[in-house]
Amino acid sequence: MRLILFFGALLGHIYCRETFVGDQVLEITPRDEDQVAKLGELEAEEDLQLDFWRPPTVSGATAHVRVPRDSVQTVKVFLESQGIAYSIMIQDVQVLLDQEKEEMLFNQRRERNGHFNFGAYHSLEEITQEMDHLVAEYPHLVSQVLIGDSFENRPMNVLKFSTGGDKPAIWLDAGIHAREWVTQATALWTANKIASDYGNDPSLTAILDTLDIFLLPVTNPDGYVFSQTKNRMWRKTRSQVPGSICVGVDPNRNWDAGFGGPGASKNPCSDSYHGPSANSEVEVKSIVDFIKTHGNFQAFLTLHSYSQLLMFPYGYKCTQSDNFDELNEVAQKAANSLTRVHGTRYKVGPICSVIYQASGGSIDWAHDFGIKYSFAFELRDTGRYGFLLPANQILPTAEETWLGLKTIMEHVRDHPY
Repeated sequence: MRLILFFGALLGHIYCRETFVGDQVLEITPRDEDQVAKLGELEAEEDLQLDFWRPPTVSGATAHVRVPRDSVQTVKVFLESQGIAYSIMIQDVQVLLDQEKEEMLFNQRRERNGHFNFGAYHSLEEITQEMDHLVAEYPHLVSQVLIGDSFENRPMNVLKFSTGGDKPAIWLDAGIHAREWVTQATALWTANKIASDYGNDPSLTAILDTLDIFLLPVTNPDGYVFSQTKNRMWRKTRSQVPGSICVGVDPNRNWDAGFGGPGASKNPCSDSYHGPSANSEVEVKSIVDFIKTHGNFQAFLTLHSYSQLLMFPYGYKCTQSDNFDELNEVAQKAANSLTRVHGTRYKVGPICSVIYQASGGSIDWAHDFGIKYSFAFELRDTGRYGFLLPANQILPTAEETWLGLKTIMEHVRDHPY
């Protein structure tokens, strides 16, 4: 009885949060630009409290939107009246969240034996402990660098993989958007993969003999904790916005790259709010300052979910980068490598054409700063589960993503600049 009460209390502590009973995720396909415009009008209706997981962009491209229970009927009537095709992608969001909770609780019981499960979702505390463990297990290869603290004073520790000496480096981060849990999980698996494969995998060994790797598994720690304890759908940081009752900034609209332009919102209550100024978010500024201080990053890689895309600059403008051909070739090669292990297919191209125009993004800033090889991955899936990817897909996601990452790293190793 005590054990049941303990786990019940633990579950209550972790998941004392907003519920999404009856919320549905709809897949909507506008057939022409007029219907795209109508969806834009729908998106602007604040009273409906719609959460566009994939916003409407162009005709023929599907949009995904989480519709709160109280708005479901209104939205469906509107779509049907406009002749806009839709289907139900997720019947009840809370059902998936309940399954996710049960899996996390089961995993916590298993890990009492001391075996870390990389195929499970973890709290920030558990991720931090595993990072410490990697440093202790591989002291001659792995160390931690504190690059700053979050708004709520959580440390931003970066894992540094280095064989010594003053070498050029590769940056890799994950979890800049809090609710994209498969990215944090993939990054942690990747950290263990790098540490354990050095000296065993000739290609990785050659990479680390030439380059350092800096890996930040949880770029938005405050948002991640909030997504686990209060609101699973939380995306932004947790900073206070002066003059607004709404909290947080979209940290991937906050970089000094076309800041405040298309694809970012000036509304503090929007999930795409760009913030009061570029680098206003301490989480963003900490990375910018660290990269500038280091001074010799050859690649900037970032993990997002979902949509199965491998993208490169630009997002804030729809013109080609000066090294478009090379970036496209590398991305295609990485996507082909990724496909080999589980057959997962990725779409490749510039952000603006592959997904939508979006200003203030990290890889655009990195590229404009002079980091030639800047890429963003959108991991699994293409919408069946969206941000609520089941834990049993973490390991295959991480395995295939690693092949794509390693292909890019091999190119960076062989083409220094």
